[in-house]
Amino acid sequence: MAQLLHQYSVDLTWTGAGAAGTSTYTSYGRDHTLSSGAKPPLPGTSDPHFRGAPDRWSPEDLLVGALAQCHMLWFLHLAAAAGVVVIGYEDAASGTMRIESAGQGHFTEVVLRPRVVVRSATLPDGRAVDAALLDDLHRRAHEHCFIARSVNFTVRHEPAPVVVGAG
Repeated sequence: MAQLLHQYSVDLTWTGAGAAGTSTYTSYGRDHTLSSGAKPPLPGTSDPHFRGAPDRWSPEDLLVGALAQCHMLWFLHLAAAAGVVVIGYEDAASGTMRIESAGQGHFTEVVLRPRVVVRSATLPDGRAVDAALLDDLHRRAHEHCFIARSVNFTVRHEPAPVVVGAG
């Protein structure tokens, strides 16, 4: 079977040089901008613990966000294929990073906490849209998520109970 290769390009521009540049650790800003094609620019920085601005996105934020996005997109795809009509989806994802004494760090875990709202408590064939069905969809979404399959740390899921909403 032929393999498909996808390429992704992002332009990064550092905007934090100021007058002194990197003459000292504290003389430069960590602000930068990420852009890609017609997409809106994304203001980036380092984690505030490393002199970054708290109102900009850090690489760590983006990694946790990428895992949450990837999981959601696969979950929605699999839900649609299974006949589950999702009308709401939120996630309160969090990541844990360990910093070693020499300053190197690595993520030890990301936890996704999806909250799914479905239109109906039953599928057209009468089967229940229950926690077991949604847990299976979350499991399968995790198996398919390109980002989760690419990291070397645990990505756990703690889904909230299914909610049936109006829609």
